[in-house]
Amino acid sequence: MIRKLAVIIGIFTVIISVSSCREDFSTSMSTSDNLAFSKDTLYLDTVFSSIGSSTYQLKVYNQSNHDISIPQVSLGQGENSYFRLNVNGRSGKRLNDVELLAKDSVYVFVELTADIKDLSQNSLEFLYTDKLVFDHTSAQQEVELVTLIKDAVFLYPERYPDGTTETLSLGLDADGEEIRIDGFYLENNELTMTNEKPYVIYGFAGIPSQKTLEIQPGARLHFHEDSGLIAANAASIHAIGDVSNDADLLENEIILDSDRLEPEYADVPGQWNSVWLTQGSTNHIFDHVTIKNASVGILMDSNDGSQNPTLQIKNTQIYNSSNVGLLARTGHVTAENLVINNSGQASLNLSLGGTYDFKHCTFVNYWQKSYREFPSVLIENKFEAQDQVFVADLKADFSNCIIYGNENIELTYSISEAADFDVNFDHSLIRFNDYNNRFVDEQIYDFSNTSIYQNIIFNSDPLFKNKFENQLIISDESPAKGTANQSTANQVPLDILGVDRTVMPDMGAYQSILFEED
Repeated sequence: MIRKLAVIIGIFTVIISVSSCREDFSTSMSTSDNLAFSKDTLYLDTVFSSIGSSTYQLKVYNQSNHDISIPQVSLGQGENSYFRLNVNGRSGKRLNDVELLAKDSVYVFVELTADIKDLSQNSLEFLYTDKLVFDHTSAQQEVELVTLIKDAVFLYPERYPDGTTETLSLGLDADGEEIRIDGFYLENNELTMTNEKPYVIYGFAGIPSQKTLEIQPGARLHFHEDSGLIAANAASIHAIGDVSNDADLLENEIILDSDRLEPEYADVPGQWNSVWLTQGSTNHIFDHVTIKNASVGILMDSNDGSQNPTLQIKNTQIYNSSNVGLLARTGHVTAENLVINNSGQASLNLSLGGTYDFKHCTFVNYWQKSYREFPSVLIENKFEAQDQVFVADLKADFSNCIIYGNENIELTYSISEAADFDVNFDHSLIRFNDYNNRFVDEQIYDFSNTSIYQNIIFNSDPLFKNKFENQLIISDESPAKGTANQSTANQVPLDILGVDRTVMPDMGAYQSILFEED
């Protein structure tokens, strides 16, 4: 079972040896205790085996009134160390004669790349340490270096002898030219992804036609830049996780994220591409899945033409998409307990028609990185491309949902009269504050029309726990509490955390809780 790193046990002590005055250490008389450090121990965050870390820095201070020339700054393991150094633009594992002016400081930059198999034959994780040594003779000061290296299954396109890499065909463009992307098809033995090791994916991992990718509970998939999953014609993805015994650990949940494990990348949008369900792919199931930091969380290109949903998505969270959380073009989607937040454009975009049924979903958008011109939910029965307008019939039902965000208008439509447009909202909380009367003359926004809108709460803050941190459980003082349609709640009896909602159900994906005072 893959577990999150909880605590690094033990404290690594800085060993500081102080000796008498040494002329080889300074350009003038000085002692080694003139050096001070910004950190006693430099912790590099968890990295995957064979993938380079981010660059970390240590600041070294000369506290004396004299200029100092440090004879040597080096790594304790010397040339055998997996760490790398850079000081004043000089790189290496041993750097001689590092000058440091009086009352000044210098940065030491540290990176690491290591293969866990060189360190341990049987471990899935390995705590790797070394020392940063200042002066390597009788007087020295040391700072410990610590990082955790995780083993992983690496999946990537084949590289050919001529330097090119394997690609996948996406068909032809308008000029008849073939469109290809960096990618590869998963082999039969790669079509079951378990929780034994995380998976690190370069390029698009394709599910071949007539095949199903099974992603088991607790699996972790990490995608490199411009990478993703892509389902070919008649291919399927079954990503079926489970509720964990400990909701904080989320051990049985499936997580799709980038391959950068450092905390500063934890919520950075657009680090990888998307889960792409291409036209003709079929029978996709996502249950207890979190998709983070993609360009488009799920891109659904058309439906499979059957009467059954092409995509069933339950108990799933999509966060930090630089473009759209769920983008469906002529899709056939059923969703329960789906939560989407923090999208550069729309959190949910139903484009070029399709058939949709959303129950107990939370579609919000608290994007803060730049101006956002799209609402949380955009519904269209048309699509414009290359000066052409394509239309398709649309039917979309929302029951017991929350549609909200930090803009006044969080629900809009784009409608062509050349195709059907049928939407229905029941027992839902919606932010639509048309303060400048932009939509007053459009009948579709007549919220008194009970053939479209029934039992709607408008412009009341749902009172999320922490909307900017993707904590979208609602307070027990929320206007969404106890206001959901009981019949719909009986069809979805548990919320996204497995809490019973059959008595006094709340709108959205979560049953409300009493927030503790900070």
